[in-house]
Amino acid sequence: MNYIFAAHTDVGIRKSTNQDSVLIMTAESDFGPICMGVICDGMGGLANGELASATLIRAFQVWFRTELPKLLVQGFSQDELRIQWNDLIHRESRRIADHGGRHHMRMGTTVAALLLMPGQYHIVNVGDSRVYLLDQALHQLTKDQTFVQREMELGRMTGEEAARHPQRNVLLQCVGASDTIEPDFFSGPIGQEVSFLLCTDGFRHALSPEEIYQRFAPGLLCSEQMIRENEIYLTELNKSRMENDNISVAVIKICGEGPICSR
Repeated sequence: MNYIFAAHTDVGIRKSTNQDSVLIMTAESDFGPICMGVICDGMGGLANGELASATLIRAFQVWFRTELPKLLVQGFSQDELRIQWNDLIHRESRRIADHGGRHHMRMGTTVAALLLMPGQYHIVNVGDSRVYLLDQALHQLTKDQTFVQREMELGRMTGEEAARHPQRNVLLQCVGASDTIEPDFFSGPIGQEVSFLLCTDGFRHALSPEEIYQRFAPGLLCSEQMIRENEIYLTELNKSRMENDNISVAVIKICGEGPICSR
């Protein structure tokens, strides 16, 4: 198996700075090829949100290079992975909060991180950035930690009402700006010829699930160039529909010895 992937981020039509950050890393191991994708949507005004998201991205980058190899050597454990990711997020949340406190400002970031190993995926999520799995359909793997998601779960709001609600972007927690953080963790098996999509909320508000699937269905992704072209196409479509947030997306396709493309 191998991975083909690409990421794209855009400041959008309204904001003066891009507060999103995206990371994709790969490595060879005794377990087989490993890939990690991380996407963060910062908040805090001006460059503060950009600093928050970049701080967390760098922490995951260091973890992948220094801590993951140790975890693999001692024998990979899903429980240990969750402990390490939980500790990383809480440590960086304190770092971001302390920096904001020293400069009298409030700053924070969402995070959705995906670790792909042969036969298995692992996800950690705080906020409303999302991870999707695409096989024969589009499946949302993460759950938004938002006011409208909670209201839907309590039966006080429909999905249609949530999509139009003025508080649809209100987060229940985010890294750096919440006193208490409870990350969500998800794991599951990986089939053959699937792709994963990570995105900030600015990427998905103006798109339908069908439009996303039509561009990122695994059978259509033959190369990293094709992934990037489709990411740019949907980003520009978002902008034409007046999405005013930063827009970021990363797509990772899992394939065999070489990319396979069906028409």
